[in-house]
Amino acid sequence: MKILAFDTAARACSAALFEDGRILASRLREMERGQAEVLLDVVQEVLAEAGASFAGLDRLATTLGPGSFTGLRVGLAAARGLALAGDLPVVGVTTFEAVAHGVTAVEREGRLLLVALDTKRGDLYVQAFDSTLTPLAEGEVLAPAACARFEGEGPLLIVGDGASLLREVFGQNSRAVRWSEAPGHPEAAVIARLAAAREPSPALRPIYLRPPEARLPDG
Repeated sequence: MKILAFDTAARACSAALFEDGRILASRLREMERGQAEVLLDVVQEVLAEAGASFAGLDRLATTLGPGSFTGLRVGLAAARGLALAGDLPVVGVTTFEAVAHGVTAVEREGRLLLVALDTKRGDLYVQAFDSTLTPLAEGEVLAPAACARFEGEGPLLIVGDGASLLREVFGQNSRAVRWSEAPGHPEAAVIARLAAAREPSPALRPIYLRPPEARLPDG
């Protein structure tokens, strides 16, 4: 099975082509914004390196969120458009899962894994996983100080692009807390491997975790 995966939900634009247990090609460009302008170029680079084409794909995979509102729309729109054009199924993976599965088993051993993603509004999208990467609760939005509660649940490993916001909360030298060396953003290669073991998503619905800021006027 040949899977094209891509992500634009966070501070990067990445794509990867997966087939039969291995990554054939991958690209990642770190960027704060502008994913819409480069995503298809990155996808074409991956396909060209692997000597593949859209016609040879079996499925697509992308992140559902949470993440940048604009970035999520870019990735989901691309997935829907490519799926329609190629009559391809799509697998959706949460941003939390993609980041969590980028952490090695050695780092995770015996620790609670906390994925912390920067919302760019002073708080964090967070979700906790056990050492086998089973989610322990739904994702939520928390102020950095509120994340201190996780330290009481056992040895803690923190990963994600919001980890820097938690260093003052937990302290640099806490013996109960470690900081993962894994990337703080989703990687398409990880998303592709997850998608290979899942059924296609019946609908691609973005995960925002917070209500929209725009509101209808009263009356």
